[in-house]
Amino acid sequence: MVRRAVPPDAAPEGSTQAADPERSEQANEGADSTAAVALPLDGLGVGITRRRVAFLLAAIVAVWIVIVFARQVGQASDAAARADTIAGQNADLEANVAALHRELGTIQDERFVLQQARANGLGSPDERPFRLAPGASPLPADAPGSTAVRLGTTEHHETPLEAWLSLLFGPSPRSD
Repeated sequence: MVRRAVPPDAAPEGSTQAADPERSEQANEGADSTAAVALPLDGLGVGITRRRVAFLLAAIVAVWIVIVFARQVGQASDAAARADTIAGQNADLEANVAALHRELGTIQDERFVLQQARANGLGSPDERPFRLAPGASPLPADAPGSTAVRLGTTEHHETPLEAWLSLLFGPSPRSD
């Protein structure tokens, strides 16, 4: 319950006597008509009350809690995104480390060490090192030992007529 301070010369609520003589005359003249009575606004309690202040503070606290919660949700989603990118980077790093371990195993192999030694001219004394001249032309595609010509194969050229016949009737048995 809210209590208001009443000035000493004011009449209690509900009484027809007022501190102002003009008001008392108007009240006496219009006593039979209640609509003609003018009430002061300060008696209606329109001002700021403790209850309204409490509601206002509760609303401010509620809005503040919602804002803090939204900020925390945003930070949590940012942290989850960072964790996902770090997990992806960790997977890439693990693959890189595995590749480096394989490479380490390769370069520690004796065959690789000997090959690199020969490349640097440190082979056995019985070996004859050779190198291609810096301006040497590339080997032709049908050079002996190249991958274009397989060992033990014979080259067979099919004429266009034979290609059509084999397409229509299937491959013919070879009599070569």
